[in-house]
Amino acid sequence: MEENEVRKSQNGGGSSEFTAYLSVPKQHSNAIKMPNKYYSMLSKVLNEGSSQTNKKGGIRYLLNQQMSMTPADLLDIFESHSIARKKLKNELQLFMQGERQVERYRDVGINWWDYCGSVLVNSYPTYFEKLPPLIAKINREKRNSKNYVLFLGETNAESNQAPCLSLVQFQIDKGELVVSAYQRSSDANLGLPSDIYHLYLMSRQIDLPLKSITLFLGNVHIYDNNIERTHNLLNGDEGVKFDLNV
Repeated sequence: MEENEVRKSQNGGGSSEFTAYLSVPKQHSNAIKMPNKYYSMLSKVLNEGSSQTNKKGGIRYLLNQQMSMTPADLLDIFESHSIARKKLKNELQLFMQGERQVERYRDVGINWWDYCGSVLVNSYPTYFEKLPPLIAKINREKRNSKNYVLFLGETNAESNQAPCLSLVQFQIDKGELVVSAYQRSSDANLGLPSDIYHLYLMSRQIDLPLKSITLFLGNVHIYDNNIERTHNLLNGDEGVKFDLNV
């Protein structure tokens, strides 16, 4: 989920792909257009973030941030930011099938896992393969439960890419779906928009109207080599591409 491909737009689809699912109130024609919530988070990291150096290089980061998105907010992000929708949809399907062979991802045009070698070890497929039975249970029961939770990752487990997403919880509030997720680490340029789209795709598999998706970000960051390009993106350069830092 952290590669330049994540930044590329897919042909076709358009906003109609989302408006059929997302219940979005109409905006008044004279309303002031604000930056989408994803771009607002990028701006916040740039303007308020602290600096740090780790084994992957220098970053500008913020701790313990939150993004709460209604269907209208999601539509705004998907319409104004280029996301590799088809590849991310295929990726999530492979994760949920428990597919660990990197070659299978290459077969559908996904090459951002190549740095992991031939097999994804204790990474996303290990945990996402538990998602289909959880979704089936939610659709079958539709209870007001706090126990519809997918946990990802294991302390000290050998892995060539530990999941950055640590937990996804599905709750039902007055007949509507509320999705909450915790990310231990979020590459704001590449990983964050991909995870937002994955969570949206998960929500579509549950037979309830979506109320909101909320992300709790333990550490959200922009790598130093992507800072200038992030400024360019926010200034309207839709063709900007970001470096993968591994």
